[in-house]
Amino acid sequence: MVPPEAGRNPAGRGAPPARPAEPEDRAARRAAAGPKVGILALQGDVQEHAAVLAELGAEPVEVRSPEDLAGIDALVLPGGESTTVSLLLASAGLWEPIAARLSDGMPAFGTCAGMILLAREVLDGRSDQRTFGAVDLAVRRNAFGRQRDSFEARLDIAGLPGGPVDGVFIRAPFVERAGPGVEVLAEVDGHPVLCRQGPVLVAAFHPELSDDLRVHQIFLGGL
Repeated sequence: MVPPEAGRNPAGRGAPPARPAEPEDRAARRAAAGPKVGILALQGDVQEHAAVLAELGAEPVEVRSPEDLAGIDALVLPGGESTTVSLLLASAGLWEPIAARLSDGMPAFGTCAGMILLAREVLDGRSDQRTFGAVDLAVRRNAFGRQRDSFEARLDIAGLPGGPVDGVFIRAPFVERAGPGVEVLAEVDGHPVLCRQGPVLVAAFHPELSDDLRVHQIFLGGL
């Protein structure tokens, strides 16, 4: 078990690939009014993410159907139960539209179960479990333990001023393999817990449950 002061400052692991060019009308609208950020609203801390995004000047939009994806600049995938969320994505008709947007370079931020859904490989998932494969990671579900093993850790995030960030870990996954194009921003007990590849950021913890807005700022700063 990792003690509450276990955050470490790792080295990065490679440069992210170049992002595709953005349509001029979307870039101009975002500059004028702040980015329009969708939040997958099938399970998890939807309102908490929305409150942080709004405080930082973004326009949060709850996404429950393919139509809700229209016009958004980025997507947040909150925590929850990854297998259940993957089934809900399929039943809502959202899997293929989100996969297409990610393939086109849409920025995304996945927390806890969202990290699992965005990873390339789930080491202990169901044989039929699907992921979007947007980040070259192999992750393990509930790697830090069950609900009773939840904890907080002070995380030193590479390149982030202002001191450590408080990370809230609840049935959290961790990364067992990060590909060469993945930038590891924070670790706990030698395992990456905050990673970035191109326009996609993933966290094993719940930054929306902390009063510290800086992890969301990292995400919005890349839009």
